[in-house]
Amino acid sequence: MGTAMPRPRRTLRGNPIATLVAVCFGLFMVGLDATVVSIANPAIAADLGTTFTQLQWITNAYLLALAVFLILGGKLGDRFGRRRMYLIGVVAFALSSVAIGLVGSATGVIVFRAVQGLSAALLMPQTLALLRATFPKEKFGVAVGVWGGASSVAIAAGPIVAGVLVASLGWESVFFVNAPIAVIGLVIGGLVLRESTAPHRGRFDVPGVVLLALGLFGIVLAVVQSESWGWTSPLTLGVLLAGVVLLVVFVVVELRVIDPLLPMSLFRSSSLSIGGLAVGANFFAMLGVTFFLSLYMLNLRGVTGLQAGLMQLPLSGVSIIASPIGAALVGKLGIRRTLTIGLLMVGVALFLLTGTTQDSPYIGMAIPFVVFALGAGFTMTAGAEAVVGGAPVQLAGVAGGFQATALQLGGALGTSVLSAVVSAGVLSGTAGLGLGTAARQGLVQGIVPDGLGAAASAAARDAFLGGLHTAFVVAGVVAVVVAVLAAVFVRTRSTHAPAEVLEETVEASAGHA
Repeated sequence: MGTAMPRPRRTLRGNPIATLVAVCFGLFMVGLDATVVSIANPAIAADLGTTFTQLQWITNAYLLALAVFLILGGKLGDRFGRRRMYLIGVVAFALSSVAIGLVGSATGVIVFRAVQGLSAALLMPQTLALLRATFPKEKFGVAVGVWGGASSVAIAAGPIVAGVLVASLGWESVFFVNAPIAVIGLVIGGLVLRESTAPHRGRFDVPGVVLLALGLFGIVLAVVQSESWGWTSPLTLGVLLAGVVLLVVFVVVELRVIDPLLPMSLFRSSSLSIGGLAVGANFFAMLGVTFFLSLYMLNLRGVTGLQAGLMQLPLSGVSIIASPIGAALVGKLGIRRTLTIGLLMVGVALFLLTGTTQDSPYIGMAIPFVVFALGAGFTMTAGAEAVVGGAPVQLAGVAGGFQATALQLGGALGTSVLSAVVSAGVLSGTAGLGLGTAARQGLVQGIVPDGLGAAASAAARDAFLGGLHTAFVVAGVVAVVVAVLAAVFVRTRSTHAPAEVLEETVEASAGHA
């Protein structure tokens, strides 16, 4: 009898399915935190006594850190190992989440939200890079579909999960819940993920990172602080100007360095530039409006956290089907038409929401929510095709990082600018009521001050709603203006199959195509 050949040892390390399962844990954490905060914000404000400006920074610190460091996070994975950077990012995200719940002060929450954003910027680009390095090319599209589905489910579940947790365990629990998810993800990731790096690692553009970070921070800081500093104050104007100057210097530096963080040659394509602008405008409206919708529902309308989560389900839940439908539209109608249609739908939905009152029927909000979510999904898929699909192959990863940066920055500016709009509306609408600073800041969050007579209470309520409606109009106008730019400047080119468009959409969302 011959000697039997030894069977090859089977291992889970590098197994495509196991890798997909592992990275979905980190992805789920980040997706969940994208929507839980809006429901938790009123409870955080009530418990920690935050000012309205601090409440904005609880949202914007995360978005700004994520926006600035997404491209750098992808480069760190390419150079030092995607498995290593992913696991470090998961640990940092979990630790910062726990710290947010334990710190006990508004300043501490803001600081650790920024750390949380940095952690998300480190782990997110690695998720798809690990899948690309593991899956065969012919099966990568299926993996991307599962990746996108996991993210959509997390985003859709966020408001409901937050409503249940805040009501039963307190706002801290919406951050603590990341810890067990991270532990499971770390164990599985440590066992199954295989290390990979990029063939060409390039140099770090340290000046580019610093200039971009400081420039964006200066602009967002000026907008957020404008309520307390005043729009015409030298401090606001000086910080805003400094931010713009730093971004101009960033562009000059990027034109001269060998391995730029963001190659300026990308912007020779008008389709790519308008695509990035469209994605930014999309999330300007989405995150800015969502920030105030939660305050409106919980504080002015007086619903529970769970009810608020369920009421927002058409916004988050419809996003699960919006991207596949948008991908089919891009394949059939092309980028220009789909982008224009999507942004116009976003604008129309926001204009419809201007009829919202304290006790308006829910159906009057649900229908615009569905229109908004569909339009946002169409814009996201068409924007991804315009940016990532329109970039040179060798710059596809950087283009994905640019789109993800535009997405997060648009959200931060949306929250900041629309907050300034609502604050201005409240200030002008309550000029004769003699409200103090604390009462006015509470009213900007939808909290009508106690002790006012019936007429004064009605005036205060109308002031908040007036500011909210103006914010809807501003966001809607931004969407419509960018829709017109897309219709005029986006070039028509050969359409791709829906599966290709979906792949580019989720890769661009992760910032690492």
